[in-house]
Amino acid sequence: MRLTDNAVFELLTQHAEQINHIRFDDVKSDTERQKALSLTLDDMVIDLSRHMIEPQTLDMLASLADEADVKGQFEKLFAGEIMNITEQRSVLHMACRTAEALSGDDARKIAIFSDVIRADKSIKDVINIGIGGSDLGPAMVTKALAPFHDGPQIHFVSNVDPSHLHDILQNATPERTQFIVTSKTFTTQETMKNAALARAWLTKAGCSADRHFAAVTAAPEKAEAWGVERDRIFGFADGIGGRYSLWSAVGLPIMVAIGTRAFFEFLKGAHDMDQHVRNTPSRDNLAIMMAGIRIYYRNVKHHAAYGIMAYDQRLSDFTKWVQQTEMESNGKSVDRSGSRLDYHTAPIIWGEAGTGAQHSFFQALHQGVDTCPLDILVPLQPIPDYNDDEWQDSHRMLVINALAQAEAFAQGQNNEQEPHRHFEGGRPTSFISWRATTPYALGRLLALYEHITIASGFLWDVNSFDQFGVELGKAMANSLGNVKDETELPEQFSAAAAAFLTRLPKSD
Repeated sequence: MRLTDNAVFELLTQHAEQINHIRFDDVKSDTERQKALSLTLDDMVIDLSRHMIEPQTLDMLASLADEADVKGQFEKLFAGEIMNITEQRSVLHMACRTAEALSGDDARKIAIFSDVIRADKSIKDVINIGIGGSDLGPAMVTKALAPFHDGPQIHFVSNVDPSHLHDILQNATPERTQFIVTSKTFTTQETMKNAALARAWLTKAGCSADRHFAAVTAAPEKAEAWGVERDRIFGFADGIGGRYSLWSAVGLPIMVAIGTRAFFEFLKGAHDMDQHVRNTPSRDNLAIMMAGIRIYYRNVKHHAAYGIMAYDQRLSDFTKWVQQTEMESNGKSVDRSGSRLDYHTAPIIWGEAGTGAQHSFFQALHQGVDTCPLDILVPLQPIPDYNDDEWQDSHRMLVINALAQAEAFAQGQNNEQEPHRHFEGGRPTSFISWRATTPYALGRLLALYEHITIASGFLWDVNSFDQFGVELGKAMANSLGNVKDETELPEQFSAAAAAFLTRLPKSD
């Protein structure tokens, strides 16, 4: 069902106009409203009371989801029905984090390999070569779980810019380095170029490249043909899309960093969120309600951007992962049947870690003309739980800053005598908190944001599981691969392209 065909959508639009008078000063002391606008799951609390909405708004968003049969679509998703209709595939990433998967052969195989790498004290550096979903998710999680690292140093290379790989290899020793090449097709241009550079680096140092490479791919035969030994190739299903793949063998570098037990705790956190989303009515369902908030601001309030601000330095890459998850999934202009949409879909997801963001673009968020709704995320306790009072005080300062910013965005400050000091207020934030960023808590948080994206896609009636938008630029780059100068430029390229090629240094 298209969003504009949903009978509740027009009612929601009318409701938004009727509550346009709400000012935070008038409702900020209403404890019953605050409770009614809060969602909880164990130690996770999502406080929506700083949005200029009423409890009835969430009731209507639940009705919007029920009218679109979001719960029914989730059930089909979990049941393994074909939901990626353009590629005729099931969506299988949730299956990677079930108890059955954790005791299965695939999990056992990567766990054994990880244990071998972790136990080999001759290995100092593990370098994952991938791009997109084969890089963003594992890199973000590895960084976020830094306190749990007890394996070799983990590095991630994604950019075909040779400086990315070069600068990591500068501090690595060929004999003590293990590479993991992660590519679903094992044909990804940037990844295979970097893998070739890495192999040449090993060969130049006199190392046998074979035992220094492992591969994670859905095309194991191509990895073997490239030169990776069969027992060092780890597969995953075609139905696991790149941006949803870190739960599969793509998460191997995470496992090497934190160990099998902690990695399985990470998966369990995600699985428990799956069970919540699958079994909880819409009005109390964290993912469905947060998806409703996203639709409310994108399609009712017409805000083009949505900010994600994590007050946890180790989550500084979290926004980049959410950005890919949402914008690659829902950045579509046609519905599931291929008909052109007459409404907007994915907002621009952006943001940075607090508190640095406060001294950067928060100026525009507080006093700019545009309103940008935000998610502010903060763990209540640090890891490690510092014994030193001064370190504890620093974490308290972090938490207080997150809270103060949410309050300032909502309340504003009237100063008509000095307009440059006037803060309009009414800037909406979802305030999301949990006890501490453990592997379990992080898995739960990431699964929540995956399901927000998927539920939003159901409401927009788009296919959240294909990404054909990445292909045109890649195809055009392929057609330029053997072009030596502007005289050989294929005819579909512009005069601007020809002019740029004249400026490139000529190869011998």
